[in-house]
Amino acid sequence: MLRVGLTGSIGVGKSFVTGLLAELGCPVLDADRTAREVVEPGSPGLLAVAKAFGPEVVRADGTLDRGRLASIIFADDDRRALLNSILHPYIIARQDGFLRAWEAEDPQGIAVVDAALMIESGGYKRFDKLIVVHCEPEKQLERVMLRNNLTREAALQRIQAQMSQEEKMKFADYLIDTSGGFEATRKRTTEVFQELRKLMRKTDSWQ
Repeated sequence: MLRVGLTGSIGVGKSFVTGLLAELGCPVLDADRTAREVVEPGSPGLLAVAKAFGPEVVRADGTLDRGRLASIIFADDDRRALLNSILHPYIIARQDGFLRAWEAEDPQGIAVVDAALMIESGGYKRFDKLIVVHCEPEKQLERVMLRNNLTREAALQRIQAQMSQEEKMKFADYLIDTSGGFEATRKRTTEVFQELRKLMRKTDSWQ
């Protein structure tokens, strides 16, 4: 099985691209979903977060107060790094479980894991190929403001809290630019998928 990592900064359109890859037949794991699962009520991940950031980040119903936690980590680089160091081992273990199951089902398949911090965490090294999704900076800013209902300043704070798009692009085996809209993105994503299929077929022929 070909293991493909997919990453990109906030607001660049990763979810749309992963949706297209799923339509094309790739099993896709959304890291946002995994990140939510590892902090479900009563989970070891949530207990570790509460221990590090205080009980006030957990609501009365036992769920994580994401808004309160976000206000802490986006204002403090060290606190954000602490959260990542707590959660990444849980997230990676869960990703690896899905990958093993998918490989058992379809050894010749292409599995895609989407994670925003894949490069920063070093997790990209676990994959055979890396796709980086990107877009024009102004479009990114507009999307973050609209999606998260944020002011320009708050959206910029979240964007600047991550590795820059330019830096992430240096790690890519494949680039997908979403600046041109849905159809252009669909076309480029299909091209990348076809290249991955060719690579998988070559790998099979060598074995």
